[in-house]
Amino acid sequence: MSLLEVTDLRVSFPTSDGVVQAVRGVSFGIDAGQTLGIVGESGSGKTVLTQTLLGLTAGGQVSGQAVFDGINLIGLSHEALRKIRGAQIAVIFQDPLTSLHPLYRVGWQITEMIRAHDQSVSKAQAEERAVALLHRVGIPQPRHRLRDYPHQFSGGMRQRAMIAMALSLEPKLIIADEPTTALDATVQAQILDLLLRLQRDSGTALILITHDLGVVADIAVAVMVMYAGKTAEMASKHAIFYRPHHPYTKGLLESIPRSSAARDRLRPITGQPPSLIRLPAGCPFHPRCTYVMDRCLSEEPPLRAVAGDGDHRSSCWLPTSAAGVSDEAEELRRQTVAAGRTGAAAAVAEAIAESPEAEGSVIA
Repeated sequence: MSLLEVTDLRVSFPTSDGVVQAVRGVSFGIDAGQTLGIVGESGSGKTVLTQTLLGLTAGGQVSGQAVFDGINLIGLSHEALRKIRGAQIAVIFQDPLTSLHPLYRVGWQITEMIRAHDQSVSKAQAEERAVALLHRVGIPQPRHRLRDYPHQFSGGMRQRAMIAMALSLEPKLIIADEPTTALDATVQAQILDLLLRLQRDSGTALILITHDLGVVADIAVAVMVMYAGKTAEMASKHAIFYRPHHPYTKGLLESIPRSSAARDRLRPITGQPPSLIRLPAGCPFHPRCTYVMDRCLSEEPPLRAVAGDGDHRSSCWLPTSAAGVSDEAEELRRQTVAAGRTGAAAAVAEAIAESPEAEGSVIA
């Protein structure tokens, strides 16, 4: 049985402009000690999905199940969730400067979390544990730095302090919500290496939220690609990188800068993600998809198994055998599109090709 099993999770927010469908029927599982990467553009529902597990989406209308270690998190009381947050499921947020309280010393914030969940620990014991945690995450002179305020730490050190806080109660699951976005490339690599090492040492499951597939390549085992609040594709890391099926996944991979292709233009995905209040009919990706067909405009594809891999699933109307980056796979896509595209879909494809981003891209 998975440590966490999420089934048909839906989250929406009523607003004056309409209902925001932030998460639309997402299902996934993660085993103890596993690392799952959740990838997608801003607004795809990644953060809302994981924050809902901990009851942090106030005002949201939530349905579905999220069974963690035998307990359904959806619908739990505030007090019951409070016992799970931090102690069994920890979160590392994107910006540690806003996550750490500016008026309290870093050491106090770590020890306060320890004692809030384990009242048998004395203040002195909690402080010793905090020193050991700061040392474990690579902060020099941890006993001295324990008495510093967050603004006295660099960005990388603040994130290390947040990781120390997340590890303080030895949780079974850590959710890292874009933990390296605000850091430079060198510090980013150090933080990822630290997360991976600590996760392996402790056997903790890790959900890594990011919009950077390069980060996923370094740390994840399984990958879920999200678009417009739903799962676009889910597979092992190897399958996502070498046998992508969904055009959105393929577009994300093709937009990654490569040092070996320094003189080539980037190949962006045209257009913008859709409004989650007014989603387009059919496949939500069709206004940006270079493989758009007639049925994409009216029918939303279900998550289907990709041929040759039972754990690889994709929500796209292209043939399930049209996976990968080979010439054969691309030819199969082109043949399918030629047979399935007429008037309306052809007009959408023409509009995509004429967009400014299309020059030098996968469309041209």
